[in-house]
Amino acid sequence: MNIGQQRAAARPRARGTERSLTRRAELIAIGRMLFADTSYDALSMDDIARQARVAKGLIYYYFQSKRGYYLAIIQDSVAGLVTTAAGGTELAQVDRVHRTIDGYLRYAEHNQAAYRTIVSGGVGFDTEVHAIRDGVREAVVVTIAEGAYGRSDVGPLARMGLLSWVCGVEGATLDWIGRPGLPRETMRDLLVKSLGGTLRAIEELDPAYPAPPAARRDG
Repeated sequence: MNIGQQRAAARPRARGTERSLTRRAELIAIGRMLFADTSYDALSMDDIARQARVAKGLIYYYFQSKRGYYLAIIQDSVAGLVTTAAGGTELAQVDRVHRTIDGYLRYAEHNQAAYRTIVSGGVGFDTEVHAIRDGVREAVVVTIAEGAYGRSDVGPLARMGLLSWVCGVEGATLDWIGRPGLPRETMRDLLVKSLGGTLRAIEELDPAYPAPPAARRDG
């Protein structure tokens, strides 16, 4: 087979792969909406297939099981959130903190179903789901630490302070997208100021981690 024939043979396979990836992405998008509004245990595979308007076998083909489907949705949502929130590495430290918080809120605002799936999905006992969510929290903690201290390898007290702030942000953000009222810019400024308080508390308890000047001004 010459080169031209090889390329011609490869094109249908490439088109098939592209269609397969597109179909998989469509199923994940549908799943985000379903699991955002209904708990994991309350949805059967028959329910999912009926609401997605696909054959149940198609979901098994792509994801093997309901749990596999749910994990794929969580992982895809997490990737989008982390990418949005953790960018701006070229910015100054303080600007990066502001960008991280704004990016986090922007993602939650424009991807509400995905955000709810990440933060309050239905498999509370599932250690793998917990690990995925913990990974999101850790990624945000690292990004904030790099923005506030210029380093990610912070000590236990500083890490716990930042983690407590992130957990509070999750709850506040869920309420914010559920009851619109505050503009995103106002919500961002509120979270920035509350972060300033956390950074000052960390400094008070561990002077090895001084609060950035901007955090002092926020006080």
